[in-house]
Amino acid sequence: MILDSTHPNKEHKQIVTGLVGKPFTFFETFKRKGVGSKRMIVAEVSPNMQKYINRIDDLSYANIEMRTGGILMYINKGLKNYTWVIPYYQLVLYKTNGASIHAQGKFVHFRNSKTFKENKPFFDKLLDEKVKYDEQFNFRDL
Repeated sequence: MILDSTHPNKEHKQIVTGLVGKPFTFFETFKRKGVGSKRMIVAEVSPNMQKYINRIDDLSYANIEMRTGGILMYINKGLKNYTWVIPYYQLVLYKTNGASIHAQGKFVHFRNSKTFKENKPFFDKLLDEKVKYDEQFNFRDL
């Protein structure tokens, strides 16, 4: 689900909390050494996401925030901000030339640049959180 988050909205806050959980507290954030990424350059998006990024010549940026039950991807387009809400059960990550995040029939591919390389520790934490979430639903008998 993509929400226009340019202006604060109480309904959006309730929707986000219902889908991906509450934000981490200050102490949890400190203990985890941060729960947000630095901004990354968006290289490519799926056709159904084109309206949320800048046109041809302008660079588009996005950053990611981890929550207890998923992630929030903040996309900046000019003076507008959009939030893509992705629960962990829908999240798929691919490590290609950069990284791709796929969910809900959409994807965002991040360029392999200096800012992306600075986010490697964040992506490691994100993968660990997704694995922890998926292990809750492990139905195999060992």
